[in-house]
Amino acid sequence: MKKILIPVFALALLGSCEVLDKEPLPTIAPENFFQNGDDAEAAITAAYDALQGTGLWSQDLIVVGEMPSDNCTSTNGDVTTLDRINWTPTTSQVGNIWRDSYIGINRANAVIKYVPTIDMPQTRRDQILGEAYFLRALHYFNLVKLYGAVPLRLEPTETGAPSVVALPRAAADAVYTQIAADLTAADGLAPASNPNRASKGAVNALLAKVYLTQRQWAEAATAANKVITTGTYSLLPSFKGLFPAENKASESIFEIQNQGNADGNNLLPDLLLPSPPATYSFPKFNIPTAELLQYADTASYANGQLRPNRDRRWTLIGRTNAGLDYASFVNGTSNSANDRGPFVYKWPGAPNAFNSADNTYVLRYADVLLMYAEAANEQNGPSADVLTRLNLVRTRAGLAALTAASPQYASKKAMRDEIDRQRRLELAFEGERWYDLLRYARHNQAEAGAHAVTALDIIEQKLTRRDVNYLLFPLPQAEINNNAQLQQNPGY
Repeated sequence: MKKILIPVFALALLGSCEVLDKEPLPTIAPENFFQNGDDAEAAITAAYDALQGTGLWSQDLIVVGEMPSDNCTSTNGDVTTLDRINWTPTTSQVGNIWRDSYIGINRANAVIKYVPTIDMPQTRRDQILGEAYFLRALHYFNLVKLYGAVPLRLEPTETGAPSVVALPRAAADAVYTQIAADLTAADGLAPASNPNRASKGAVNALLAKVYLTQRQWAEAATAANKVITTGTYSLLPSFKGLFPAENKASESIFEIQNQGNADGNNLLPDLLLPSPPATYSFPKFNIPTAELLQYADTASYANGQLRPNRDRRWTLIGRTNAGLDYASFVNGTSNSANDRGPFVYKWPGAPNAFNSADNTYVLRYADVLLMYAEAANEQNGPSADVLTRLNLVRTRAGLAALTAASPQYASKKAMRDEIDRQRRLELAFEGERWYDLLRYARHNQAEAGAHAVTALDIIEQKLTRRDVNYLLFPLPQAEINNNAQLQQNPGY
C-alpha cells in the first residue's frame, strides 16, 4: 500500500480582508507550528513531497539523466534541446530542477532547525532528523552534479531580506563537504531499514555515489560495502520483477512514492509510452537510440529488425497487433508514427492522464553492487571480490559469470569497460547515464583514456566541438536576474 504524501505545511496563512465582525486568521509562524510529534511528521512528509516535483523525479531529473546521452533521443520540442545539447539559461529543465531542489532543501532545513526542540519520543525524533539530513544531501548532490558551485542554504528561508535570499555560490568542493557531513549525520540517526523512507541503507548507497563522483575510491567502496554487508538487500530473481517499482524491499533501497493523483503523481508513463496505453499520442520523450539497441546485443540487431534481447534485461515496449510485449524489441504497427516502438517500459503502470501511481527508483541494490565493483577495481584492479559483486548483476540478467580467465579480467581497464557496460545496460532509462558520462569525463581529465565514452565524446558528436562548458548546466536566468551575487557558468 502506498503512503499518501501531504502537501507542504503552511508557514503562514493570510488574514481575512472582509469587513466583518471577525478576528483575522492568525499567522502560523514556524515556532508556533512545530509543537508536537504530529507537526514533526507533517514537516518530514512535506520534505518527501518535494521529491515529486516536476523538476525532480516526476519528470525532469530522469529526462535530463538520459536525453543528452547516447541512450535516448526525441523529436519533442520540449526536450529536443537536451537531446541536441544546446540548452540555455532559459531552458525549462534548467530552471525546474534548480527551483524544485531548493524547495526541497528549504523544507528539509525547517525540519533540521525545529524538530530537535519538539517534545516527542527521542527515537522517532532522531529518525526524522536523519531523514531530513539525507534529503538535503540528495538535493545538493543533484545540484552540484548539474550546476557546479551553488548557494549553500543551511537554514530555512523565513524572510525576504536580501542577506537571506541573495546568497553567493559556494565552491563545489564545499558543497560536497556539506553533503558528506549531512550523510554522516544521517547515518547515525536514520532507521536501519524502511522500505518507504530513507534508511541507513539509503544513506550509505548515496554516500557511495557521492564518493564515486569525486573519485574517492576507498571511501566509495567502504560506503557501498556497508550496504552489502547488512544482509538486508538482495537482487530479485527476475529483472522483469523490478517493474513497476512497488517498494520491493529486497532490492529497492529508496524510491519515490506516488499516490496517483494530482498531489502525488508520476508524469513519466504518459511521457514515455505510446498511446495506448498512454493517455495521449504525441512525440515521446526518452526514445531508445538505435545505437543503444545495437550496443545491448549486436546479435539481435540486424536488417533493421528488433528482436528479443538475449539477456532479457531490457524493458522496452513496442506496439504490436498482439498487444504489449513486456521485454522485447518489436517494431510497432500503429498508424501513428508517435506510437511505433520501441519505447521505455520501466514505468508500466496505467499512465492515468499524467497522474500515474508508479513509483520511481532512486537507489537500488544492483547499483550499489556495481558501484562497489567499480571502486574496488579502481583501487586494486580485477579481483575475486570485484567478480563476486559484478557477477550477481550479470547472472541475474541471464549472462554467464565472469572468471579470472575471462578477457574482462585481464586489466583494470578491461574490467572498467565491463563495469561501464553493465551500468549502462542495468540502469538504462532510470536517469543515471548522463550523470555517469559526466563523471567519466572528469575521470578522463585526470587519467587520459580511462573510459571509452564520456560526456565530452557525446558533446563533440552533437556540437562538433569538444566544449567542456557543457559539462555543467547554466544557472537559470531568472536566478541571475534576482540575485546579483550569482555569476553565470562559463560559456553561457
